[in-house]
Amino acid sequence: MARRILSRPRAAWRAALALSGIALAGLAGCGVSETGNSDRGRQLFVQKCGTCHVLKQAATTGTQGPDLDAAFAQARASGMDSDTIAGVVKAQVDNPRPTTDDPNVSMPPHLVTGGDLDDVATYVSKVAGVPGIQPPAFAGGPGGQVFGENGCGSCHTLKTAGSTGTVGPDLDTALAEQSAAEIKQSITDPNAKVTPGYPTGVMPATFGQTIDPKDLNTLIKFLQQSAGSQGK
Repeated sequence: MARRILSRPRAAWRAALALSGIALAGLAGCGVSETGNSDRGRQLFVQKCGTCHVLKQAATTGTQGPDLDAAFAQARASGMDSDTIAGVVKAQVDNPRPTTDDPNVSMPPHLVTGGDLDDVATYVSKVAGVPGIQPPAFAGGPGGQVFGENGCGSCHTLKTAGSTGTVGPDLDTALAEQSAAEIKQSITDPNAKVTPGYPTGVMPATFGQTIDPKDLNTLIKFLQQSAGSQGK
């Protein structure tokens, strides 16, 4: 979902989406929207899809691809349920339309697969186009909000943020006493210095592009002030 799904006007995209939903109507009631982990799906969506798509609950503002809230709001108003929306998302990711070799026109197929795709589809099916939906509020003030909106807590423990992720290092330990420059490198170039015991290539190397520079500075200050603070 990190590329434009369709180059047609958004009204045409919405119509195509509705038609896809009709074609996938048999999925309704089959629990498709319940097969994944929506919390992890949010993190994956922010990382893989948010640079190109608007989705309010994910706090993403990409404009290269369709606004998913606008597209699915119309679908929901027309009676499309979460199971069918999840099916549409999976179908679009597996078989994007139109199919071209130009990444500026069409999204590459299979951008996420397997369980990751289930998680993204489940997440989108629950939040896209829901009237009045907003990003969740995260602990830790402005820096904690940036931390939460970018899915950091899904992989990392940080007491101030109330997160307990274990996929990546415990930040209360790993970032304690680090300088702002070192913390910035760990965010924007995570493979430059990997915490012992953790593999390379797990943390996305795109946060330097996907997080607004002002928000990135806010996040760095938050991490520098917070890491290990509740254990002292």
